[in-house]
Amino acid sequence: MPTIDPILRRWPAIALAASLILLAIAHAFELFGKLEPCHLCLEQRDAYWSAALVALIGLLSARFAPGWRLTPWIEALLAVIFLAGAVIAVQQAGAEWRFWSAPESCSGATTVTAADIARAMQGNMTKAPRCDEAPWRVLGLSMAGWDAVAFAVLALLSAAAARRSFRSQRRAFRRLDS
Repeated sequence: MPTIDPILRRWPAIALAASLILLAIAHAFELFGKLEPCHLCLEQRDAYWSAALVALIGLLSARFAPGWRLTPWIEALLAVIFLAGAVIAVQQAGAEWRFWSAPESCSGATTVTAADIARAMQGNMTKAPRCDEAPWRVLGLSMAGWDAVAFAVLALLSAAAARRSFRSQRRAFRRLDS
């Protein structure tokens, strides 16, 4: 039976790559698919950007300050960030399925945001897309639904990597005490 240990050993690098790939996919849908991101979509992107930054800090600290032993903490923080992204994606997917209402900021409310002002300054007077309307679905899931799945998998793998690293660190400290 194959193990995921090789993935967990390189988790900050894999988390960085996964975050950047998923951001590239989101931007490709916007650029080539002409799908404007809604408020919750942008918040999900913020979670990927945050995870990428934390993973990069983890990689740099492991490379240039290995004595700090930050890797387990970095991996735990990645789990929290990915879990927060999953919550945002589930919120949007649930709003699309009408399980609950979307936040007022993305349900076609009449408030004006900075993005609305920026679009108006560029001559584009269209309203930001609604968070509770899925532009497409694949296998029953919208982009937000698939994003929730991706975030959940990344959160679980981050938690597993953190657990592995904390255990490894504990064993190393026990050997030093002996």
